[in-house]
Amino acid sequence: MKKLISAKLAGNILLFSLGLLFFFHILVLLKVIPAEIVWGGQIQGVPANLIPLEAVALVVTTIFILIVAAKMGYLQVGKLSTAINIGVWLIFAYLLLNTLGNLASGISLEKLLFAPITITLALCALRLAIEK
Repeated sequence: MKKLISAKLAGNILLFSLGLLFFFHILVLLKVIPAEIVWGGQIQGVPANLIPLEAVALVVTTIFILIVAAKMGYLQVGKLSTAINIGVWLIFAYLLLNTLGNLASGISLEKLLFAPITITLALCALRLAIEK
């Protein structure tokens, strides 16, 4: 895998994509993007779930951005490098599980659009995780 894509490119793809994801969730909160296409349709019929679920998404996305930026050396973490390495592996696992969730979703947009995106990002996270 190291020969297919550089760790720097994989990390930059992750950072760019996570930035887009952050913006996407802001647009969902602002109701520019319909909430029915996220969270497997859980928000549909229960609009009170929108703010807490999207807040969680924004916090998790921000943490992921910080972990990836630290792994790439954009942020200095000092003695936390072991925690950052574990964090990248957790991002990889999260993205794999998210892909399975997208595939199991009753929302076709999640299956057809988001599943391929999350598996691609999972592979980028794997590439970054195996980098020393």
